[in-house]
Amino acid sequence: MAAAGTRTLAAAPGLSRSGPDEANPACGILGGAVSSSQVSATPALDTALFDYPLPEERIAQTPLAERDASLLLHLPPGDAPPEDRRFRELPSLLRAGDLLVVNDTRVRAARLRTRTEHGGAVELLVLQNLGDGRYACLVRPGRRLTAGRKILAGEGLRATVEGEGGGHPGARIVRFESEDGGVDSAIERLGTVPLPPYIHAALDDPQRYQTVFASGDPQSAAAPTAGLHFTPRIIDEINACGVETATVRLEVGLGTFAPIRSDTVGAHEMHEERYELPQQTADAIARTRARGGRVVAVGTTAVRTLETCAAQPGLVTARSGSTRLFLRPGTPFNVVDGLLTNFHAPRSSLVVLLAAFVGVERWRDAYAHALRGDYRFLSFGDCMLCWRANSPP
Repeated sequence: MAAAGTRTLAAAPGLSRSGPDEANPACGILGGAVSSSQVSATPALDTALFDYPLPEERIAQTPLAERDASLLLHLPPGDAPPEDRRFRELPSLLRAGDLLVVNDTRVRAARLRTRTEHGGAVELLVLQNLGDGRYACLVRPGRRLTAGRKILAGEGLRATVEGEGGGHPGARIVRFESEDGGVDSAIERLGTVPLPPYIHAALDDPQRYQTVFASGDPQSAAAPTAGLHFTPRIIDEINACGVETATVRLEVGLGTFAPIRSDTVGAHEMHEERYELPQQTADAIARTRARGGRVVAVGTTAVRTLETCAAQPGLVTARSGSTRLFLRPGTPFNVVDGLLTNFHAPRSSLVVLLAAFVGVERWRDAYAHALRGDYRFLSFGDCMLCWRANSPP
C-alpha cells in the first residue's frame, strides 16, 4: 500500500571518437574485460515485488535548465554501497577502452488531439507505422473509438479505427489518410510532443524531449530518457577519456508503455518494438572486447537492442527487426556490462529489467537510497549508473 501523498505508477502512455588519454584526470583507469554471467533460473515472481511508493512531489515535472546538471546515483560493481554523484562526473566513472552505446531514435510529434465525426473530443498517441496507412495507436477515451469510427484529425488528415490492438485497453489499429498523401509528415505537423501523463507542466522547448543523439526520421512515441542528460561537452569529455561511442536504434512504443497488469512477472507479454543494430556498432563491440573494455548501455532500450542481437557471450550480430525481449530475473545478460538509466515507475517492465541486471535486493536498496535523498524520478528526473550483478570491480 502506498503511503499518503504517494501513488503507484505504471509505465503508461502520454498520450567523434578518440583513443585512450592517460593524462586526462577526469578519466577512469583502464581495466580488464568483464565476462558475461549466467543468472540462475528464478521461480515465478510476484509483480508486487517490483512495486514501491513514489511520492507525487518526487516526479520531475520539468527538465533542469542544463541537461547535464542532474544527479547520478552510482552503484559500483559488487556489494559496495551507493555513491551520490553528479552526471558531470560520468567520464570519471568510465574507463579508457569502454564503449558507450546510445539509442539515436528521434521522437515524433505523436499526440493528436482530434474529434470524431460526431464532434466528440478524442486523443490519439501514434505508436508505430504498420504499413499501408495503418498505425498502432493508443486512444483516449477508448469507449468512443470502436471499429469503424471516423476521426477528423484536421488540415486534410482523416482516420478510421479498424479494430482493437493488443496489450492495453486503449490500443487500436487506425488507418490514416492524408489529402497530400504524406501521412507521416501530416502527423508530425499536427501533433505535439507526447509527454507521459504524470507530467502536468507544459514543455516550453520540445527539443528538451529529444536527445542530442537523435537522428533520422522521427519514429518513436517517447524519448529514450537516459540520453536526455548528455550534452556535447560531456560527450567530448567521454571521448577524450578514450571511451568510444556507438549507436543502436529502438523505436520506443507500446512495449515500453504497457504496465505489468498480471499478478506474476512471467505472465506479462511484451509487445514488439522495431530495432536496428548497424555493422559499425557490432564492430565497435568486438573492438571493445579485444581491448578489455566494458559495454555500457545508455538506457533500457539500448540494453534490449544489444541483448536481442547477442551472437555469443560478449558479441553481437548486426541486424534489424522487431523484438519482444523481456529481460527479467533469471534471464542472462550476454552483452551489456554497465547501464546508465533513469529512475522508473513502479510495476514497470523497466524496473524488472533493472532488478534482473543488478539483483532484486540491490535494486530495492538503490531506490530506497534515492527516495531518502534528493533524487528526481521518471522521464525528466535524475539517473543512475550500475553494473551487472556478479561483475568484478
